[in-house]
Formats: sequence, structure tokens, C-alpha cells
Amino acid sequence: MPITLIIIAITCVVSYLAFRNPRLMNDLILWPPAIARQREYYRLVTYGLVHADFGHLLFNMFTLFFFGRVMEGFFAQKLGSFGFVLFYIGGLVFSILPTYLKHRNDPNYRSLGASGAVSAVLFAFILLAPWQRIIVLVVPMPAIVYAVLYTAYSIYMDRRGQDNVNHSAHLWGAAYGVIFTLLMDGRVLPYFLNQLVHPSF
Repeated sequence: MPITLIIIAITCVVSYLAFRNPRLMNDLILWPPAIARQREYYRLVTYGLVHADFGHLLFNMFTLFFFGRVMEGFFAQKLGSFGFVLFYIGGLVFSILPTYLKHRNDPNYRSLGASGAVSAVLFAFILLAPWQRIIVLVVPMPAIVYAVLYTAYSIYMDRRGQDNVNHSAHLWGAAYGVIFTLLMDGRVLPYFLNQLVHPSF
């Protein structure tokens, strides 16, 4: 079974159980003081297994399903069978670290959801196929256009800070996806730049 489907299955099961069990949700969610004071470092990963609601879960898992399968093959070639797992877990940790450091002494702060790691997968994919048409809320557009809009929106919303979405994790996840992919294969950058100047729709 593809690693992507296993990640999706585990995330869906754990999220569903956490919807019904507040104690499980509290045990897995990113709560910075639990890491800073109680050394519960596992929360830097398990927060990505729980979600705020079914809509949040479905959006992340659908995105992971469509783009994860492509990137799974890429990282399997570079790192072996479990390469995509390493990439995905790294995305969870890397994307949430700035949030953790900012709020490590804030007992009122919590964060959850796989959005940071999913952003990493999406932006890694964009490096390989920038002009691939994707569907965003029923609107078709090239992947690179979505990347620009997504980044601008996340920066704007992160600066506003008026909702409960961790936009910072989205941005750091996207950065991680780009950096990690380029480190795995330096040929990706000239390929990406060549694709940019030769658009195909």
C-alpha cells in the first residue's frame, strides 16, 4: 500500500477518535508548555494527527492524496522506501517549531492539523510541475499561480493575526518543502526555472 494512503488512514482514524475523545485530543495537540516543561516532544509530530473539524481534516487529506503520491515516488528514489515518511514528519516538525518557540510559555496557546506538512508536499510538487493545472475550490489554475496566491494570503493573514489558523506553519511548511527537495536533488532548481520560462497549460 502506498505510504501516502497509510498516512491518510492513520490521520483520519486518530482525528476521528479525537473528535469523540477530548482527552485524546488534549494529549496529542501542540500545547507548548507541555513540551517546554514536561518534555513531551512527541507533540511536535502528533499535533498533525488531529484536526479542528471534519472540514479541516478533509481539506488536508484530499490535498495530501493528490500531491503526496507524486512526491512519494520522488523521495523513494532519493531516500528509499520510507523517504516520504521522513520528509512528511520533518515537515510537521519544521513547520511548527517557530510557533512553538514563540508560544513556549503561553498556556493558552494550542495548534493542531497537518497543514504545515501538507504545504511542504504541495510546494515540493510545484517545483517539479509548476504549470500543472490544479483545482482550488472548483477553480482550475496553474500550480505556480496557486503558490503565489497561497503565500501572499498566508503572509497577510499571519500579520493580521485575527483568526485561529496557524498561517505561520503553512509558510514554514512551504519553505521546508522547497528547501528539502532542492537539497535532495540540486537539478530540480534549474529544471524548475526552465519550466517557469516555458509555460505550458
